[in-house]
Amino acid sequence: MNLELSPINLFRLPWNLADNAISWLEPTSKCNLACDGCYRENRVNSHKSLSEIENELNVFQTLRKTDSVSITGGEPLTHPKILDIVSMIKQRGWKPVINTNGALLDKDFLIELKKAGAFGFTFHIDSFQNRPGWKGKNEFELNELRLFYANMLKEVGGLSCAFNATVYPENIKYIPELVKWAQEHIDKVHIMVFIIYRMAIFGRDFDFYIGDQKLETNSIHYIIEDKARRTDITSDEVINEIRKHFSDFNPCAFLNGTHKPDSYKWLIAGRLGNKHQIFGYTGPKFMEIVQNTKHFFTGTYLAYANPKISRMGRLYFLLAIFDKGLRAIIKNYFQSFLKNPLAFFGSVHYQSILTIQPIDFLENGELNMCDGCPDMTVWNNGLVWSCRLEEQLKYGQNIRAVKKKEFN
Repeated sequence: MNLELSPINLFRLPWNLADNAISWLEPTSKCNLACDGCYRENRVNSHKSLSEIENELNVFQTLRKTDSVSITGGEPLTHPKILDIVSMIKQRGWKPVINTNGALLDKDFLIELKKAGAFGFTFHIDSFQNRPGWKGKNEFELNELRLFYANMLKEVGGLSCAFNATVYPENIKYIPELVKWAQEHIDKVHIMVFIIYRMAIFGRDFDFYIGDQKLETNSIHYIIEDKARRTDITSDEVINEIRKHFSDFNPCAFLNGTHKPDSYKWLIAGRLGNKHQIFGYTGPKFMEIVQNTKHFFTGTYLAYANPKISRMGRLYFLLAIFDKGLRAIIKNYFQSFLKNPLAFFGSVHYQSILTIQPIDFLENGELNMCDGCPDMTVWNNGLVWSCRLEEQLKYGQNIRAVKKKEFN
């Protein structure tokens, strides 16, 4: 199997601005945590009205085909009308997926959200969140909290379960442990996402402008003063870190950057296995068939699979005639009959491991964004990158980065 990361060896996901798997709804920017690296300023009195949210959903429906809507913020569970918001999305035929830190979630609330139509949850948990009761805990220790939420969703049943963790220079060494933990709970954890830390550095290499006016202060909170911490970790580095412990780890699909086709802004690996053994990783043809078949029959690309489908891993073997990765998986599966009977006779699950590499500052000052970004949100009745929404809110346009002149 070819393990080289190359646009030639991967399936380029067909998502684009007008036809995408996901859209990004922000009903509030209020949050009950203060996470290092967050792109959103915490505004206490920021809950949008249901009419405002209805308008944003209308914009999505007019401008963008979509499979699911990520409900985020801010902390969406702080919104007093969150049940209505979930129901509004469900009524339009989209999958409502709640992106939350989970602090306000209990079983009763979860059941209410499911009744309202919630399709799944993405929990953001990492060691730089300043989370009460968990301060100072590393990623390994935080697996206890992750498992608490995974078990809660498993008990209620029928909900997609995903986890986000921000990758910093300080915690990148724990990524293999999180990949291992995800395998140990593959029956209840469907997606594991690593979001690489990014901040714009004020005063290092670039000046920042609004139109022709230079910004003299770091007025956007994700533009920070010069620090020693790295802000240029790449998806390739994350994959190489995983391969230190899982040598056969192999992504199959990607989204490139707007300026660099060989930058891996979204990098997806799909694996089949159970808690006893990972049998292998699906290849690019598998993802191509899944995405295009879904679009052929429904008109939208796939974002989140039904948990019932994720645990029917042997069904995916039917596509092996088209996909080398699946053929290798089948071989390993049958070899496990003698080598690892518990793995052979156990249920086979599908699990996604996703790496997201946000904004990159190129040497000339251009910003390499996600080409076909799923996380586009609504501002002024148009679509904008959610990770740069603060610039729209403060200035009505995006900030430009200009490379500083060098004088000898």
